[in-house]
Amino acid sequence: MRPAPRTAHAPRYASIAAAEPFRSAEEAWFWTMSALIARRDGARITAGKGDKVRPCEPDDVIKCLDRLYRCRRIDLIHARILRIWGERGMAPDPRHLSERADAAQWREAMNRLEWPLRVKGIVA
Repeated sequence: MRPAPRTAHAPRYASIAAAEPFRSAEEAWFWTMSALIARRDGARITAGKGDKVRPCEPDDVIKCLDRLYRCRRIDLIHARILRIWGERGMAPDPRHLSERADAAQWREAMNRLEWPLRVKGIVA
């Protein structure tokens, strides 16, 4: 039996070798949150269709965060702060008095998220 001919409409996936890792956990988090917001609003997320090829899916970053929570390395307050500020698309500014406590929680969560993302090759 002959294989089916390859059509022009067949998906072509980018190589993982061409993937560009994020510079920091913060950059990976904002990318993840924008993808999750787009998904919530009805967009269909497809691998390899963005401007840059990334070494992960948004769910991979969420899985790292979930693992940190299950290992009690972060608390619900960290996740809440990451969600709130991730939806805003900016980090809390410690120079503003009203954001100082959030900034401390944000920095602590980012420091703890950095290592698992680096080990997986998501962050360079």
